Amino acid sequence: MSEKKFEEQESATPPLMSRIAFPKAKYGLYIAIAIIVIVLSIMYKDFII
Repeated sequence: MSEKKFEEQESATPPLMSRIAFPKAKYGLYIAIAIIVIVLSIMYKDFII
């Protein structure tokens, strides 16, 4: 019984983090790709044009 309770407590989110709304992972991937494209286009704009 105590082993099962310990596993439940270990997998539960910490109380401070349970109130934070994390965005979906796919949105973070899209934002990262967009930032990379924007930065590279600014850095290499003379080469592209």
